[in-house]
Amino acid sequence: MDLLALRCFQVVARHEHINRAAAELRVAQPSVSRTVARLEAELGVELFERRGRRIRLNRHGAAFLRRVDRALGELEDGRRELAEAAGTGSGGVTVAAETLMTVAALLPGHRRAHPGVDVRLRQCPADAMAHLLRTREADLCLASAPLPGPGLEAVELLREEVLLAVPAGHRLAGREDVAVAELAGEPFLTPGPGHWQRELADRLFARAGLRPEIVCEGNEPGALLDMAGAGLGVALLPAMARGAGPRAGVAWARLAASDSHRVLWLVRARDAFTPAAVRDFAAYAVAHFRGNGS
Repeated sequence: MDLLALRCFQVVARHEHINRAAAELRVAQPSVSRTVARLEAELGVELFERRGRRIRLNRHGAAFLRRVDRALGELEDGRRELAEAAGTGSGGVTVAAETLMTVAALLPGHRRAHPGVDVRLRQCPADAMAHLLRTREADLCLASAPLPGPGLEAVELLREEVLLAVPAGHRLAGREDVAVAELAGEPFLTPGPGHWQRELADRLFARAGLRPEIVCEGNEPGALLDMAGAGLGVALLPAMARGAGPRAGVAWARLAASDSHRVLWLVRARDAFTPAAVRDFAAYAVAHFRGNGS
């Protein structure tokens, strides 16, 4: 059982797709299939359910993946710890966020304070972040909910109001106490299931005995503001979107709901080795959001 086989299994398990895993690993698809088959033979159990060209982790594969993530994560921590001790570390930090709009406000000040640090960004939904932290593919995550799973710790960065973005001239523009019932029949713009904005919208509408009339469902929350400005519908957006400056064609309203807010969390793997660059970025993020948040 060599490290290359374990890494191959880890990537296949993440994608649950041989061709995509092969593309990431930059090897031929038959080589990936053979590596997984040899690993299963060595372990004496199948790790995937195979249905034609589709594969899916079975219970044995899911249990083994947890161990592989931990083992490869420990080895990566060891490599990074030695590199930092020897002065050959990359001096970089990888940050994952649901939308890059959340990170953008951090970067200019952080770059001035730490000009030699390479910041790499990844955009992904919250349900993928815990895996990125366990595999050390991300050092820190900015998430709108504490991430599930053992070995993770979260620090609250910001608690902010969620506002209603509407097209300029809309009947609700400028209102301070919009009842959710008044949104019945309004064309609604939202990310897909799993995003905090969608979960908030579903909860608010369900409480009012309604369902949102969704006309646009996508995976780029930051684009909702532009679509509202184009007159396509209304959207729930965090107050930081309004604070980023005026946007042509967009007006704002406040909902008459005490729980129309979101909490932004900084999440990391508790036992992971934390290089100085990661510690500095985390400290800067805490200071930035707690100093500028509402």
